[in-house]
Amino acid sequence: MGSFLRKLWASEKKPDKIIFYNDGIHLLVEKSAVLDALEGLSKAGVDLIACITCVKYYQLDNKIAVGRMGDMVEIISILMKSDKIITP
Repeated sequence: MGSFLRKLWASEKKPDKIIFYNDGIHLLVEKSAVLDALEGLSKAGVDLIACITCVKYYQLDNKIAVGRMGDMVEIISILMKSDKIITP
């Protein structure tokens, strides 16, 4: 995942949004090994969205270092409106 995110950060074309849910939200925490790439993507205008239900489940409310929270209604809306969805 680290290699993928760093290559994405370095690429000319970037996604509009990246949604993080389930275990993926651990990538957004303070000591994440990919925090540099995620901060770079965020600064480049990529909207990083953490599933708030997942954040609360893993008790990471105060540990998310980059991105913002989104609820399932927003996440479903984003997915339904997307022309392309890429999953690992």
